[in-house]
Amino acid sequence: MSRLPNWLEPAFPYVKRAHRFATRRVGAITRAPAAGRHAQPGAGGSHAPPRARSFAARSDERDPRPRLPHVGTASVDETVRLDPAADVRLLAPARPAPRTEPTGHWFWRGLGDYEEPRRFLLSIEDGLVVGDYAAHVTPGGVLDYETSEYYGVDGWREHPIYLRARMPQVTDVDGSLLSLATRGTGGNYFHFVTDLLPRWGVFTEALERGLVDRVPDHLLLSRGSRYQEQFLDKLGLSHVSTVPPLRDRAWRAEQLLVPSMTNPDTMMPPWSTQWLARTFPPSAAASTLPSRIYITRGSARNTRRLVNEDEIFSILSRHGFVRIDCGALSVQEQIDHFAAASVIVAPHGAALTNLNFCSPGVRILELFAPRYLNKCFWAIASNIPSSTYAHLVGTSARTVREGNPMGGVQDDITIPVAEFTAALEALLDSEEQQ
Repeated sequence: MSRLPNWLEPAFPYVKRAHRFATRRVGAITRAPAAGRHAQPGAGGSHAPPRARSFAARSDERDPRPRLPHVGTASVDETVRLDPAADVRLLAPARPAPRTEPTGHWFWRGLGDYEEPRRFLLSIEDGLVVGDYAAHVTPGGVLDYETSEYYGVDGWREHPIYLRARMPQVTDVDGSLLSLATRGTGGNYFHFVTDLLPRWGVFTEALERGLVDRVPDHLLLSRGSRYQEQFLDKLGLSHVSTVPPLRDRAWRAEQLLVPSMTNPDTMMPPWSTQWLARTFPPSAAASTLPSRIYITRGSARNTRRLVNEDEIFSILSRHGFVRIDCGALSVQEQIDHFAAASVIVAPHGAALTNLNFCSPGVRILELFAPRYLNKCFWAIASNIPSSTYAHLVGTSARTVREGNPMGGVQDDITIPVAEFTAALEALLDSEEQQ
């Protein structure tokens, strides 16, 4: 979740606030307008990036490919095209509220409605993609924030591209480049699965609708880890040319294709879960796997491990649970285990990304440390028909401040046995009553 070493994790909230403050202050200088065909956002380039959602609203409804305005001038940037793939819509009032212990926990107040991002494909002639966070910039120097969002910031002015004194080295790419990478997708299983892979889904949707006529020449993404290679293989993309998003490199493509981000706020729209489940189905082996599983995070300190795991698992084992280490499994084995499970218990961690592959009616109990709560897996669970999501917040010797869910990103988790037993029994009772 953060790039700090474990021993510095307690400082994460302060470092993040300092990062946002610095970006606003430094950016006030680096965003100053400058001339040049490739005006550089980090070196005097353009200004407020327009949001793609607003492009369509200002465009002639008869034009299926509205133009992107060049912010700061009266001209129109003729190099950028937006191809809408679906309409913006407001989700129904409310995803099911989680079962929470303690009851009425402050973190869950106000979660419910949200605007599901529209799916679209940007096409930028001679476009730039900058840095390992994959910021997309037009030839006129406009950052498109909607396809370049960064976690933990409040709007485009806090994007880390504006901390750069100058643009990194620019390397030209022949042909078309499809940018799938975004923040965190280089080495984080959650972001790779929920942010990067659905962007391929958006592109294939555009391909099926005839908005583009062929697979691009190159893909922008990180690869090399086992799970990345396995997912690419399942998509039939193992042999496609790839370009890595690098911190100190900008790539300029003759045609830069940028699918919209479907999960910018980790609220995981139903479309993304449905696409993942449809695209990566379980194998026949799933029918032989256990229906009740506990997902371990191991025993290393400061990794959100469950400190009293042996004590908790002794209770789980009496109810037929099997302990699973997702880090030791292939992608297909993880998919199969989650598809087969009817009840899942786990401390908060990236392995729960596999909830996207669960079957209808699954029951989930997520365990949190009190200084770090996250809505992302509740959001995924709410996309699964007839599912039940519950969570349990453990104890901490440190001060817990209400309203600060990121205070201990890597805190280990301790769950009182009596509270766990009650929560588990309630979850199992709901399964039997179904």
